[in-house]
Amino acid sequence: MRSKLSRSATQLAILPLAFTLGGGVGHASPASSTSCDAAARATLSDGQITGATLVAQGAMPAPPGFNGAAPNQASLDLYASLPAFCRIQADLHPAPDSDIKIEVWAPVQGWNGRLQLLGNGGYQGAIQYGDMALGLSKSYAVASSDTGHRPEHNQDFYVGHPEKVVDWEVRAVHETAVAAKAVVASLFGTGPKYSYWNSCSTGGRQGWIAAEYYPQDFDGLAIGDPANPMTRLQGSSLWLNLMLNRSATSFISQEKWALIHQSFTRACDAQDGLKDGLVENPLACRFDPQQLLCKGEDQTSCLTAPQLDSLRAVTRGMRSKSGQQLYPGYPMGSALLPGPVGGKNPDPSAPQTYRILYKDPSWDFHRFDVETDIPRADRLGYQTMNAVNPEKLKALFARGGKVLMYHGWDDPAITPMIGLKLYSDAVQANGGPKKTKDLIRLFMIPGKAHCGNPFDQMEVITRWVEQGVAPDTITVSYAAVTAGDAPHGPRIRKVCAWPQTSRYKGQGSVDDAASFACVKSGT
Repeated sequence: MRSKLSRSATQLAILPLAFTLGGGVGHASPASSTSCDAAARATLSDGQITGATLVAQGAMPAPPGFNGAAPNQASLDLYASLPAFCRIQADLHPAPDSDIKIEVWAPVQGWNGRLQLLGNGGYQGAIQYGDMALGLSKSYAVASSDTGHRPEHNQDFYVGHPEKVVDWEVRAVHETAVAAKAVVASLFGTGPKYSYWNSCSTGGRQGWIAAEYYPQDFDGLAIGDPANPMTRLQGSSLWLNLMLNRSATSFISQEKWALIHQSFTRACDAQDGLKDGLVENPLACRFDPQQLLCKGEDQTSCLTAPQLDSLRAVTRGMRSKSGQQLYPGYPMGSALLPGPVGGKNPDPSAPQTYRILYKDPSWDFHRFDVETDIPRADRLGYQTMNAVNPEKLKALFARGGKVLMYHGWDDPAITPMIGLKLYSDAVQANGGPKKTKDLIRLFMIPGKAHCGNPFDQMEVITRWVEQGVAPDTITVSYAAVTAGDAPHGPRIRKVCAWPQTSRYKGQGSVDDAASFACVKSGT
């Protein structure tokens, strides 16, 4: 099972620094060699360049897929199409025990003047080569880090290494941004005109950290399905897992999660004017799960009373004994599956977060107590792994920075309700909807599960930052983001900036975004 905070099912695994490049490397024209050599002479305040190599056009082999699987055809095609580029490797040491590995890739010709940084998933000590290749193919200079530890250390990198924890939590992204800008300046004789962040999940949390605490680093940030605040997210994961497994009769099987999702979809699908397997706005549907109560013995086609109680806990979210909302629940109908929330055991990243916070590798998640562990974790995670000060966004906004948020309504790993809350909190803390409509926007995507690339985030954010065109809509392809009952195939949808939602006009192709209009949300 993948980490709860991993980026997507097709995320490429780490490519070691010793990865062997194919033919054509190092056989460039003198001008190109000189260009890469210039990057090698970059001065880094907290580190040093360890490699500067010219990679010939199409000569970079596609790295293995997840868990060492052979790269898929899309990855092979992408790498075969890459232009010639300078591959710069560096080690950063902002603290005595820090060892952050980064890479910067920059096209030899045709650079668009922009720097794009890519984030990470979960506790992966992994440079995001797949995302870097995608950015490079579009003429960006791109950069990524392993956040200061390697894959073999993923489960225990924190033991006895508090500075590596700081690197993973908050420091690596900033240090990478500073170093990447220095490398680009040495390579091209000028720094990037614009710098962007583009990432999801833990990368979404990293984006919030950057926006709040390092507002000078980026001009625009595309933030998806954010794992923020992490102490509450992982506490909620533990709390829900313990609730669902409190007895033999309270657990909800995979078949019954599918039943819930299918029943909800049937009841709410047509509210957007089109019955297509996609529920545009789950919050606008008043589906009552009580209708699924078993009339007799337990069967896969119904829910027992204890299972209904479990479902209500999932949708209500983590609360204290006094009823205080500590973390939002999942909207009814989300395509929840065993694993991150509904499995027999919590995702390993949840107890590990608390072991890191408590500096206790033996901490047992069965001891989790919402009344004591949440406030303790919040104290320890404040201004480190959590970004919970939206008023700090004022510094980013004052210099013209923009935040593009997106979240999938069917995300089973991180509830879409946290995307809504983070957006709402940011809007309220920065002057309300009218003052922030050109600063931060959110897109809630029907049928989308966790992360993936359902639309071209960089096209949207660069147009906004550089041309002042705030996005009212995005166009989403459902070929890669469907979940649950949603239709498969090259279907196209218009997704509207929240709080508006998309509605079918009643005519025109259902596979054409122009057939949909933005209307006021029904919530």
